[in-house]
Amino acid sequence: MSAEKLVITCGGTGGHFYPGLSVARTQLARGKKVLLLLSGKNSVEQSRIAAQYNIPCRVLPHMPSPAVRRPVSCWKFLKGLLSGIRQARQVLAAEKPDAVLGMGSFASLPVIWAAKQQRLPIVLHDGNARIGKANRWLSRYAEVLATAFPAVNASACCCQCVVSGMPLRSELKQESLSKAAAIGQLNNKFNTNLKSDNFTILLFGGSQGARKLNGCFGAAVRRLAAEKGNVQLIHLTGAGEYKTMSDFYADSTFPVLLLPTLSEMHWAYSAADLVLARSGGSSAAEINAFGKFAVVVPYPFAAELHQNDNADYLASLGAAKVVSNDDLSEGLAYDILQELYCRSDLQAVGAASRAAHAWDGAEELLKLIDQHCGAA
Repeated sequence: MSAEKLVITCGGTGGHFYPGLSVARTQLARGKKVLLLLSGKNSVEQSRIAAQYNIPCRVLPHMPSPAVRRPVSCWKFLKGLLSGIRQARQVLAAEKPDAVLGMGSFASLPVIWAAKQQRLPIVLHDGNARIGKANRWLSRYAEVLATAFPAVNASACCCQCVVSGMPLRSELKQESLSKAAAIGQLNNKFNTNLKSDNFTILLFGGSQGARKLNGCFGAAVRRLAAEKGNVQLIHLTGAGEYKTMSDFYADSTFPVLLLPTLSEMHWAYSAADLVLARSGGSSAAEINAFGKFAVVVPYPFAAELHQNDNADYLASLGAAKVVSNDDLSEGLAYDILQELYCRSDLQAVGAASRAAHAWDGAEELLKLIDQHCGAA
């Protein structure tokens, strides 16, 4: 039996929403039905994004994560939870899905609880190498929990735990570009002067940027470029850091493509010889999928330090150097870049890591859901 109609709960941050959106798009491409149930402060914007792909969605009441030591927060959490469960019951009763997929975070609690009460098959997905608190707790209600990477705490899961990979945006998989072709696309769209025979570095820190990565690595790349002469940079600063970094590079003479964000990330990855980034689940999966060597700096305030586990996983494949946020400095960044600039095997080790773990996460997850339809 297959899931002809699937409900996906994927509210909260982009790390939960975008993989869920990728699964929804793949489900539609299979000629089947899907409904997104969203919750959280970003749900209105996420609804707008889903609508661009003709994916129906419903917004449930916002439910902040519980903070045990803050009574007001606990009250808001319980209020949102009860209201969300009530609405989720109504939606599931009306839609009659074949299965429910939860993409993690406490925002998925109401839908998963309502699905269990209605005896629907439940599959969970976690996009990190450490299964999060919400998914660990909800795993007692699920048939299976799928992870993007091998989980360091799989034993804490109360159901079967398998590796399915990360559901990536279809745009990242649609075309395979050579470095020269990708640089040509970037030059044409942004009227820049990147060269295909230059050592190309891709630097990004997420949608809001990462000030320390921008400052330390930006200065280190500029210094390396001045010394070597054939270094260029694609720098995605985040909206909040764009003006600062634009001023920083104003008098630079080496090729720099400076953007707040970039929709065509497959161009940037394909153009890059080296990636400098945080190690969120999606970033780690994309780096792996494109077979790139990376210097990753885990975000030090990520829940349960899960970015450290993602970084360690990439490093275990031989395709990443991990640097702690506390240790990062302009001097250390320069030393690392100088060392990696001199290495001739970056492409080979990156490609080897991709060959070892080349999953199509959305398809694998949907196959897993199909296998468990009718299991509740």
